[in-house]
This record gives sequence, C-alpha cells and structure tokens, in this order.
Amino acid sequence: MPFNTELTRRLGIKVPIVQGGMQHVGTADLASAVSNAGALGIITALIFPTPEELRKEIRRCKTLTKYPFAVNITLLPALVPPDYGAYAQVVIDEGIRIVETAGNSPGPVIKQLKAAGVTILHKCTTIRHAQSAVKLGVDFLSIDGFECAGHVGESDITNFILLSRARQ
Repeated sequence: MPFNTELTRRLGIKVPIVQGGMQHVGTADLASAVSNAGALGIITALIFPTPEELRKEIRRCKTLTKYPFAVNITLLPALVPPDYGAYAQVVIDEGIRIVETAGNSPGPVIKQLKAAGVTILHKCTTIRHAQSAVKLGVDFLSIDGFECAGHVGESDITNFILLSRARQ
C-alpha cells in the first residue's frame, strides 16, 4: 500500500524511503533496485571519474527502472575540487528531476539545479547546516546523526537529538 506524504507525492515514489548517496556502491544497479522497490534510489555522481561517465551510468539506470531515481552530488574539501557544475549539468541534460546534495555549502550547485526545476534534498549533520540549506532553497532535508555512517560531520550527535532540534 503506497504512502501519501509530501515526500512521496513530490518525488513520485511509493514509500518515504530515500537511499542516500554511498561511495563505491551508489551505482545504477543499487539505485534501480531501490527505485523498483518503491523508494528513491540514488546514483552517487563522484564515484564516476568524469561527468561523461556519470552520464553513461544515468542512461544505464534508465534501462533498469521506469521509476524515479536521483543523483547525489557531495561537495567535499579538496585541493583540486571536481567540476561540480559539469556533473550538475549532466544531471540536468539527462532529465534527472531529483538531486541529493551533501557536504560543503552547495550554493552554486543548488542555484544551477533549481534554475532547471530540479528538486533538491540536502543531507545535513547539524542544525546550523540545515538552516543554511533552507535559506539556499532546498526542498527537503535529510538530517543525519552520528549513527548514519558515512560522512557524519564533526560532532557525535544522534538522529533522535538532531531530528527533535530540527523540528523546532
């Protein structure tokens, strides 16, 4: 039985579950399996060395599912950062309507994606970052506490505390 929430309606999914971007395994295989199960599968952009490799993976995912899926763009500190704008442009060119952002301030990427009508989910590990993301115009927040794994920020605050604070 499908759920009827703002998340399910706006993303076109059956259950309010979002896979989240993951290093090494965030490929079309996983994203399509999650989407085929009724949730939102996500391809992780930066596991592909170039925007063109991401384009190929998006096209492959389209052959594996007829359901919505998203692309994660994580902005991490780097001496020579990837061309985030080029990855975002591939997402736009390929007609992907949902993007999950995470990491450093995604301001320029959000502006580029929002101009193309893309729905943005932003993954946050602090309330301060959530407030900043809302000011940037994100559509949904993913509040990730200490137990979520991956890049969990610099504080050991659990989901229950972060979620109750975010609700305030």
